[in-house]
Amino acid sequence: MNQDISFKRINKLAIPALIAGVAEPLLSTTDLAIIGNIDNNATESIAAIGIVGAFLSMLIWVFGQTRSGISSIISQYLGANKLDEVKNLPAQAIVLVVTTSLFILGISYPFSKEIFEFYNASGTILEYSVEYYKIRVFGFPFTLFVIAIFGVFRGLQNTVYPMIIAIIGTIVNIVLDIILVYGIEGYIPAMNIQGAAYASVIAQITMAVIALYLLLTKTKISLKFQLPFNKEIPRFINMILNLFVRTIALNVALYFATSYATGYGKEYIAAYTIGLNLWLMGAFMIDGYSSAGNILSGKLLGAKAYKTLIKLGNNLIIYGLVFGSFLALIGLVFYNFIGTIFTKEQEVLVQFYNTFWIILLMQPICSIAFIYDGMFKGLGEMKYLRNVLLVSTALVFIPLLLFFDSLNYKLYAVWIAFYGWIIARGVPLIFKFRNKFLSRSQKV
Repeated sequence: MNQDISFKRINKLAIPALIAGVAEPLLSTTDLAIIGNIDNNATESIAAIGIVGAFLSMLIWVFGQTRSGISSIISQYLGANKLDEVKNLPAQAIVLVVTTSLFILGISYPFSKEIFEFYNASGTILEYSVEYYKIRVFGFPFTLFVIAIFGVFRGLQNTVYPMIIAIIGTIVNIVLDIILVYGIEGYIPAMNIQGAAYASVIAQITMAVIALYLLLTKTKISLKFQLPFNKEIPRFINMILNLFVRTIALNVALYFATSYATGYGKEYIAAYTIGLNLWLMGAFMIDGYSSAGNILSGKLLGAKAYKTLIKLGNNLIIYGLVFGSFLALIGLVFYNFIGTIFTKEQEVLVQFYNTFWIILLMQPICSIAFIYDGMFKGLGEMKYLRNVLLVSTALVFIPLLLFFDSLNYKLYAVWIAFYGWIIARGVPLIFKFRNKFLSRSQKV
């Protein structure tokens, strides 16, 4: 089996995954940049997109964990040269997750007002949130379908096809955003926040169609649903349940952050939304190396190549620190320009610039945490990931937020809490990885 973990090999997997990963937050970030420059109620519209984005991210992260489960199992079987034994797994997994997403859509749609009131939205912001969500939510099943197929491609050590799909989806979204939000005089009326929602849904449908085509024509994986269930379905469901609980913990942190930022005032939630989307974009860029770690670690585990696995972990720490520092440096160089891309509202910009430096300072630590997070998913260590996030949210994030909020730190409180949370997520993963695989590598 090929055990190449050279810098060239890692980047061959990481760079396409990086480009594909950026597309997901770019859909929301594009909405923000274009909506933030409309003439009417720009701040309220940004706030609404931020609140809806927080809720949709929760749904996508909870139910989109199929990507990690599918990728982990397929890569391990690929490494063991037993891929034929799991060829029917993706179709079964996709049916399960898409059916669940349709159920969630049906439940959440009629209660959208109550959902966003729970996020402290009121008045115009609440009205816009409901309006935006009732369109965006129809893209949810298509998004989960694409995420699951991305998991298949990752398991097969292919990050190029997800990149192609993501690029096309992003271009469609940007073009439609401009057309539908601002309108074309005499042809298409300006639809403002509704236009941004329609653009995102159409982009998600486009990505789903292309993903289906590439999977059926470029791989030997079939999407024909057949019974009985594959023998790995119980392990897959167990992985998803652990990641489900983990993602609930993650979204508890996001809920508290969004709720507190909303409570501080519309300028604060707008500034937080811009900062969060930039932070997520950085996270998804780092996800390129996380994906490489995910893909290679699963394959190396399947082949029982423990010495190479340890070397991979060491290399990825270095790459993570370098890449995270690079992102922080870019942010510092363009510090005063970045905020103006999203809004011209001075009160929002003041709050954004006050705390953006904390987001930049987090980047090297985020890089390591996210990379090891990806590796543990590839190794199938979902239970440990679950426990780490439960502890870091309950014992680090929430206490830090409550403490600094009591000191009236406002957005500083939110981002300081996130910083402590990331450290608490990353450090245990490094120690666990080395303790588990160092001893195995010495026996080989």
